[in-house]
Amino acid sequence: MAYRTSDKVRDKKDAKRTAMMQTAVQVFAEKGYHAATVRDIVQKAGVAIGTFYFYFPDKETLFVYLYEETGEFLAQTLEQAISSKTVLHQQVAAAVQAYVNIALYEPAVVHLMLVGGIGAVPSLHEKRSGFRERMAQMWQRPLDFATDEGKLPDQNTRRSAEMIAGACDEAILNLIAQPNAEESGVATVRDITLFVLRGLGYNSSAE
Repeated sequence: MAYRTSDKVRDKKDAKRTAMMQTAVQVFAEKGYHAATVRDIVQKAGVAIGTFYFYFPDKETLFVYLYEETGEFLAQTLEQAISSKTVLHQQVAAAVQAYVNIALYEPAVVHLMLVGGIGAVPSLHEKRSGFRERMAQMWQRPLDFATDEGKLPDQNTRRSAEMIAGACDEAILNLIAQPNAEESGVATVRDITLFVLRGLGYNSSAE
């Protein structure tokens, strides 16, 4: 009879793996990719070092995996926020609010995506490019629709989308660097939203 892992044992293993990965995000955010060690991660997660190597062969593999998972979470959250609204100014505000919420409550996630591993993990280059492309496309879709509807002046929506993505990232990074970030959350959402809409030449009376 073949050995089958019980559900209880499997759940315990999954819990350890999840705890280790969540801890790794924090460690990478606090120490940076180069300074962070496997021992730092397992000690903070409260797991044996053998547990780490059971799931991942090295630190770089873990980091790339975390980047993929975190990027998917961030992109899906913002895409869902945009999809929940039907007019441009609401779509922009919803996406910015979702981004700020993640920054305030999971700043390590934002740090991992925007800062961690830059220039340090060669194998991450292609995945980072893919993530940036997805974010640009996410913003371009509502811009194309609004332009076709005559709610935005004619423009290079691809370029506009790239600039929105970059501006949001910069503002979010500045937000999480503040000691009183949570107090600035509402103002940050308002300021980014107004900046984006003004930059696009959005006419609210067209809605």
